Formats: sequence, structure tokens, C-alpha cells
Amino acid sequence: MREIILQKLSGGEYISGAEIADSMGVSRNAVWKCIQSLKNDGYIIESVTSKGYRLSPDCDKISAEFISYKGKIIVLDEVDSTNNYAKKITAEGAENGTVVIAESQNSGKGRLGRTFVSPVGKGLYMSVIMRPDFAVEYAPLITSAVSVAVAEAVEELTEHDAGIKWVNDVYLNDKKICGILTEASLGLEYNSLDYAVAGIGINVRDYDFGELNKRVSSIEHETGKIVNRNRLCEKILNRLDFWISRITERAHLDKYRDREILTGNMISANFGAEKIIGKAIGIDDNANLIVQTEKGIIHLSSGEASLIRKVQEGANE
Repeated sequence: MREIILQKLSGGEYISGAEIADSMGVSRNAVWKCIQSLKNDGYIIESVTSKGYRLSPDCDKISAEFISYKGKIIVLDEVDSTNNYAKKITAEGAENGTVVIAESQNSGKGRLGRTFVSPVGKGLYMSVIMRPDFAVEYAPLITSAVSVAVAEAVEELTEHDAGIKWVNDVYLNDKKICGILTEASLGLEYNSLDYAVAGIGINVRDYDFGELNKRVSSIEHETGKIVNRNRLCEKILNRLDFWISRITERAHLDKYRDREILTGNMISANFGAEKIIGKAIGIDDNANLIVQTEKGIIHLSSGEASLIRKVQEGANE
């Protein structure tokens, strides 16, 4: 009943309680009680005498009913990690394209064992399950495709340019606003990819990140825009769908390269057990970072790179 009423209220126009009740074959009192319950759960529902009810355009409560997407969407109030939950239901047979979204995570996962801070209502925390039909050789391209999808969605909703820091962070104004963690399971017998889970954590609302404030921020703080999280989620999912369907063409890489912020600058990075310093000179066709070092050119396929300094155009090294 809640889902049906939410769908009716989310059309943008006012609808009377009597009309809702008649269409569902229930009493007006039952409709009123359901609407009060929705309000208590955080949904902003406007009511006008003689017009009826509608969901406020400002309502930011995450709800599958507000996200136009072909796959199944699971919304949770709280979870340890959306990636953990997604991997669990994948093992139980969850379909390709299933999305897990949480209002908060108490053990959000970042790369290299880090924790991703996930306060209630301040971000978009979700994981997308993929059961790809492409060969395992294309698996390293998934994270870069996700990064492009996120950057495009943020740019469309804020009209601000987004950058991508190899390999998986999305930036606004030199501040990280999104981290991406892709975890996969390989089918060893056929050298195939059983599944991949792409975790996306985006800081949407202004929030005090404490000691992380120097390098971490939010969409709201950096752009001044109040972005609706349902709309952001919808745009990311549909852009991701577009790029993943073209991953064997490496179609997204030009968009990735256009936004990648390390290229052209001096960086430090871990290359196996070795720490290297060099100039980032580009992204190869497998989304690896190409680094020119004193010992020669290295293609980084994993790990982490940090900016040492920006190289001024026309300046000598």
C-alpha cells in the first residue's frame, strides 16, 4: 500500500485522498493513516485543501519509487557496507543490474582497507551488481566506467566540471567527493568474470569530515547546489548502463582521460613493493596510469598515486 501511494504522489500533481482510496479499494482513513506513516518516515508530503496530496519536489528520502531504472533496487536504512550486502545476495542469485542503496553504512568500505564515512542522509551509498557477458580481460575497465558515469551525473546536476583522480575518485575543486570500490569474483574454470560489485560512495550534503576536510568535501559545499539524491542515483545508474554496455569498445576512456587530473603532473605511487616518483603522462587502453620515471615508462594497473606537484605549462622539468 505504501509503495502504491508513493507512486501516485510522486507524479508532481496533487491527487485527492478520495481518488487514491477509490483506485485502491480502501477507505480514505486508511489512505490518511498511510500518508501520516510516510511523513513520520521522512517523506515530505504536501497537502492542500480541495486539491489533495503530492510528494514535495524537495523530498530527498531515498526510495526505489523515485528512481527510474530497469533493474531491481533494494533500499536499506542502515547496513555495514552496501558492497558486503550486494555480494551476499549475489551469492544467493541476485540478478544482473540489482542495486543496493543505504541511508547510512556503519562500516563503509574504501580502497586499501580504509573506511568510507557514511553519515545518515548526507550521501549516496550504493552498490551495483553486474553479471557481465564480456571477457575477463575487460574487468579492469569497470571502475573507470563507473567513474565516468558518476562524473557525468554530477556535472549534469550541478553544472560544475568534475575531475577523476586515477583510478577511482571523483573530485570537485580539487576535493574528493566520491570514492568507488569494485570487487569481483573470477570463474577460474573458464577464465571468466562471475560477477562484479561496484560500490559508489558520494558525499552529497554538507558535512564536517573533521581532519579529512582538507581533501574531502561534498557536492553541496563545492557547488552550492542542493542535489536530490534520487535524481543523482537515477542519472548515475543510467549513464553506467550506457557505458558498461559499450565496455568492449572502450568507449568511455576518452571521457575518462578528459577528466583525469594526475596526467601531466609529478606523482608518487606504489609499484609493487617499490615506491616510484615520476610524471603521469596518460591513461592506456586498460585504464592504467602511464608514468614516466627515471628508469623508464611504467603502466600502473593498481595501487594508489598521489600528486606531488602540478607542472606548469611550458615549464621545464
